[in-house]
Amino acid sequence: MLAVQNALWGAGTGAFLAGSVVFYTLYVGLGPVQIGLGLSAAGLVALVGSMPLGHLADVIGGRRAWAVGTAIRALAFAAYPLAAGFWSFLLLMCVQTAAETLSTSGRVVYTAAVVPPESRVRVMAFGRAYLNVGWTLGAGLGAAALALDSRPGLLLLVLVAAAVCAVNAAGVARMPAAEPVAAGPRSGSWQVLRDLPYSAGSVVFGVLWLHAILWNDVLQLWVITRTDVPKPVLGGLVALNTVLAVAFQVRATRGAGSLPGVVRLTRAAALSSAIACPIAAATGLTRGWLTVVLLSLAVTLFTATELWVSAAQWYVQTEIAPAARRGLYSGLDKSVQGVTRLAGPAGLTFLVIQTGGWGWWVIGAGFAACALAVRPVMSWIERTPRTAELSATHSTV
Repeated sequence: MLAVQNALWGAGTGAFLAGSVVFYTLYVGLGPVQIGLGLSAAGLVALVGSMPLGHLADVIGGRRAWAVGTAIRALAFAAYPLAAGFWSFLLLMCVQTAAETLSTSGRVVYTAAVVPPESRVRVMAFGRAYLNVGWTLGAGLGAAALALDSRPGLLLLVLVAAAVCAVNAAGVARMPAAEPVAAGPRSGSWQVLRDLPYSAGSVVFGVLWLHAILWNDVLQLWVITRTDVPKPVLGGLVALNTVLAVAFQVRATRGAGSLPGVVRLTRAAALSSAIACPIAAATGLTRGWLTVVLLSLAVTLFTATELWVSAAQWYVQTEIAPAARRGLYSGLDKSVQGVTRLAGPAGLTFLVIQTGGWGWWVIGAGFAACALAVRPVMSWIERTPRTAELSATHSTV
């Protein structure tokens, strides 16, 4: 049941993202600057709202937060065709982003509440795999709607996304109820920042998630501007990433059932991207099939980082964070990732493209530093009396 709902969640998102920029441009009539401002505003909402909305998911319950957030997303998608200009578009964009943030937190809280501890990371891996499948299917539906090359086709794009999200919300609402968690003393959503060890771990994970920007944005720009690879090869690299993510996400969770395992997985994730960066740099000097092979290897290594860091962070979010505050703690992780997403694209693009490629080595060194930092940071987290069970159930890192 969780797998199906994750697939639906991904399908709704994939369907819309496949043609969202085209829809904003041709249906709503927005210009590039207006679209950019809207996306930036949405990023700010996600950054500022992750912790308060994660806290809300803890208060109202994961299932309710997941269902309500997804239902609001469905309404936002359905309302997009009614947008009459920039300000209505901006409002809907912010509402949609806030709803997505709430539903994401609710999904984490609910999954952790209904799945036994020994199975949580593995189940979340299955959920991510099915989400990727749903994302791919949704993108296909979005591409089919765009292929109509008409206003009705663009309208169909958002209505399909809205319908899928509505079905998802109804399905989540009918999921079995989770056992209530003892709330304990409540505190404000920003109080989580006082948990310095966990915050340090969030920073390590946030830096590692920069690999997603490198893969999704910077590497593709590098391929277009600095290599002799034909542009259609980019489609093959995207397909390689998708296939690897679906096929190996569950296997990548092996060893993620303890803090020592988290250290090993996180270190492997950091080293994987640290190695991928100089390989990517080398493609600016090679030609022909050798370049394609090296790019495929770099993409494989970046994908390995995605799989390993996901598994490690799931364990930390569900087993280290207090049970009654999992949404809040996952919101902190999302906020840190939001900071890197705001600052990362410009900074990483400058380092890689404007420097002629030696910036790849600087970025790789940053990932290597994370590999060195993860053990002391996780040891610090373990020494902190956050949950009574932690020191009793896990050996010293």
